[in-house]
Amino acid sequence: MAEPFKLLLDARRVQAAAAALQAADQAKRNGFDAARFTALASQGLDALEFKARAMHIAKALEATLPAGFDAAAALIEAALAPPLPGDALNYGHTAPAGLHGWLVWPLGEFAVRRGMATPQRALALLHALTQRFSAEYAIRPFIVEHPALTFDTLAQWVHDPSPHVRRLASEGSRPRLPWGLRLQALVGDPAPTLPLLAALQDDPSETVRRSVANHLNDIAKDHPGRVADWLALYLPGANAERRALLRHASRSLIKQGDARVLQAWGLGRPWRGSTALTLSPQRVDLGGHVELTLELCASGGAAQDLVVDYAVHHVKADGRLAPKVFKGWTLRLAPGQTCRLVKRHALRPITTRRYHAGEHGLDVRINGVVVAEGRFMLHLPVVQHPHAHPHPHPHPQHLPLLSHPSHGAADV
Repeated sequence: MAEPFKLLLDARRVQAAAAALQAADQAKRNGFDAARFTALASQGLDALEFKARAMHIAKALEATLPAGFDAAAALIEAALAPPLPGDALNYGHTAPAGLHGWLVWPLGEFAVRRGMATPQRALALLHALTQRFSAEYAIRPFIVEHPALTFDTLAQWVHDPSPHVRRLASEGSRPRLPWGLRLQALVGDPAPTLPLLAALQDDPSETVRRSVANHLNDIAKDHPGRVADWLALYLPGANAERRALLRHASRSLIKQGDARVLQAWGLGRPWRGSTALTLSPQRVDLGGHVELTLELCASGGAAQDLVVDYAVHHVKADGRLAPKVFKGWTLRLAPGQTCRLVKRHALRPITTRRYHAGEHGLDVRINGVVVAEGRFMLHLPVVQHPHAHPHPHPHPQHLPLLSHPSHGAADV
């Protein structure tokens, strides 16, 4: 069984942070009280979930690091482990002695709380922190409070020797970074980040390029035309690495059937052929699955490149149906060629969706156009309360959301 996510910040790591800071303070002589930090950071820690643990440790840092931010930042920098080698993100448990990994999150939060009045010094600290983990969450309040200085700094960082710093320029400025402060000004107008992405989209680091793709996908959620314009400018003549980046950046718009984006990828032509969709079973219990079988027979005089996705139309609390598009298949069919595609769609409780009983819809989309539709019934178990009447309640029930630890720094 996997270790609970919150244990990535536990008492053992608090003690490791105290030891690293105390060792660095032997040279700095700022009077860091390792015992007090350990006591404050450990008190009540076990009862907290992951993000609350990070904030709790940051508060202990505030209480025990030097009062002057420059001295505190210098002590943190002296206590850091060596920079991560290469461009791989290392969220694991092992590293050389010194501050590293998930411990960097509360250090970044400390930089936000104590460094906002001296942003240049705070950004320098984040430059160091991101090379030991990431500072993508910590830099976002600086973008909000000091946009001109922060974007000037990011414009320099796109040329930094460290791929971790270059990645921060893209990842930290994503408008809708999961787990991060939403940058509402960039949701409204992403123009300030576009020069950063242009400079980084051909970066030698795959990790950096993946961040650029996710950043563009963020922009696509609010400004699809901007991403379509980007493809028109940068897709023609692109090498394999850039094409892979742009395809990943286009994923949401392809699923949505955006006409300009589909055309850019040669997928804008309507499907020519016959389609038959079968759903089984017709009645599904929550926790089970519905299997869709799609039979395609191509017609026409030329091969067809197809993106085949499907949408499940979930029943909402008020009875409306709301579609959610899921990735299906990408294929090419020659004239007269037939194809049988099968997909099992799981209907399991998850934290991001509340299921309701009733008739759900499912449609299949080829190159963004609906070509086949079906329906199935979703049945939910009746939630029995203590002392409730033993007979099932006559009205549809829905299950409460299940909670599980989220795994951060994931590209959504």
